[in-house]
Amino acid sequence: MNQWKHDAMARTESVAVEIVCRDGVKLGGHLWPALGRTHYGSVVINPATGVLASYYHRYARFLSERGLTCLTYDYRGIGLSRPEKLRGCGYRWRDWGEYDFDAALQFMHGQAPEGPLMVVGHSIGGFLPGLAENGPLIDRMLTVGAQYAYWRDYSPASRLRLFLKWHLAMPAMTAIFGYFPGRLVGWLEDLPAGVANEWSFRRARMELSHPAETRAAVLRRFAAVTAPILAISVTDDDLGTAPAVQRALGYYRRAKPTAVLLSPGDLGFDRIGHFNLFHARHAAGFWLDTLLWLRDGMNPWPDRQFGSLSADLCAGAV
Repeated sequence: MNQWKHDAMARTESVAVEIVCRDGVKLGGHLWPALGRTHYGSVVINPATGVLASYYHRYARFLSERGLTCLTYDYRGIGLSRPEKLRGCGYRWRDWGEYDFDAALQFMHGQAPEGPLMVVGHSIGGFLPGLAENGPLIDRMLTVGAQYAYWRDYSPASRLRLFLKWHLAMPAMTAIFGYFPGRLVGWLEDLPAGVANEWSFRRARMELSHPAETRAAVLRRFAAVTAPILAISVTDDDLGTAPAVQRALGYYRRAKPTAVLLSPGDLGFDRIGHFNLFHARHAAGFWLDTLLWLRDGMNPWPDRQFGSLSADLCAGAV
């Protein structure tokens, strides 16, 4: 460990950092040095779409207090990485993986090259690693509700409502404003037009949302990720359903995925949904359980594994 560990024992808060992507875009984030005498590795925390990195600060602090150095950061167009003018910035959803996460991963590898390098990805944050050239650097991944928002994978009871919201209303508002005014309508953060439209018009086969000449390269990058993946979904998550999680995992063809389906009752709650697992109320339960995977590579819920990835799905023919 380099300079970040020198006085980590005395730190209780994070250090502001700037991450420079290979296309020159600068991202704002925070480094959370590992506390204690034992350093178990480094973790990059990838947010969900339209969610500020600060939402994950409590979890990052929790992990750092238990020997893991963590990086939280905002994707381009969001929070600390938002430009002065969102309209016309040209940022796309795919850029978050190809440039932003790629730079974050390289940044953390530079901070602690000798330790295991892990990823915690929430929602789209668990799918973006497959878009990064540096994906092979990942030693282990934990994903929560990881999917890429194909509308047929939404829960049947909420599918129509979510389709109208994210695939009709969102692109309409984006066309009017030149960006998606999420704050104005109370639907997450504002999003660059390219991000919102890639979400709204996502196709069943993810690679078909990319230009034809880049599709082979996209699939190659996903196949280059070989890290074990523990993919968590929750029964009352309308977005990150079991089919959605399996569709996303199918692109990690050479990884070692384990899919786990939990109910709110398994964790002692009546409701959880898509966002709740990163609330501090889970510190004594779910958060502690995730340490078994991040520090030791052990699945805390072996009796909750589900499904198997079909050959077609693993080949991207979904």
